[in-house]
Amino acid sequence: MKSLVGVLAVVVGLAGCGGKSPAAKAGDEVRAEDVGYLAPPTPDAIRLTPHGPSLSGSAPPGGRVRLATPTGEAMFADVDAGGRWTLAVGPISEPVLYGLSVASKGRSAQAEGYVLVTPQGQAALLRAGAGARRIDPARSPGLRAIDFDRGGGVEVSATAPPGVNVLLHLDGRLATQGRADARGHYDASLPTPGSSTEIRSGPHQVRVSGDGFSDTVAFQVSPAPPLAAGPARSQLTAAGLRVDWMTPGGGVQSTILVQ
Repeated sequence: MKSLVGVLAVVVGLAGCGGKSPAAKAGDEVRAEDVGYLAPPTPDAIRLTPHGPSLSGSAPPGGRVRLATPTGEAMFADVDAGGRWTLAVGPISEPVLYGLSVASKGRSAQAEGYVLVTPQGQAALLRAGAGARRIDPARSPGLRAIDFDRGGGVEVSATAPPGVNVLLHLDGRLATQGRADARGHYDASLPTPGSSTEIRSGPHQVRVSGDGFSDTVAFQVSPAPPLAAGPARSQLTAAGLRVDWMTPGGGVQSTILVQ
């Protein structure tokens, strides 16, 4: 599975003092908003209220965030001067997949994935070809999500202390290792380049460990049946909630939110 989502940053320099804008003259830099780039909205927190889940995150200040269901029902929120927004999702009886976008000054940007929200307060950014990024807080370092599709690739997402070295074992064998980023995210793609270990359908076990922590989850890899009743289907498994969902490219990806 290769990530289908990327962000393109464009840096523009103006030659000659006469062609510089006042802002460029002051700092010799052109802001992203001046060259047409609009940062995508990022959901990063969820809380349960008496009226259902409430989602919040970051986006360009002054923008307007839109959260919409596949059927077109939409909710809106203004982004404050600090780049924060909050949306009350309201009562839901089953997991719901949302599209998230922001509009500002005639431009718009989509979030880097779909937003999944459950009635229990679980939430994740589902990313096509990449591992899900959990939004609800982790109780402790460990596994957070496992993604796979019919292509045989598996994406593992975990939380760890920032900068710590993480070892990942698959079915009892060391598969790969790396470092958690500055925000405590660790992501790994299996099989790793050059590996002879195939990720076949059936039961598997994955373990992540590092300085002071270890977490093991048994999960089942199986092809997702066709989505006949909408763009997503969810079911509880021993490892956690499994969501089969349609990617923007038309394929089906499966995400397990590790409990």
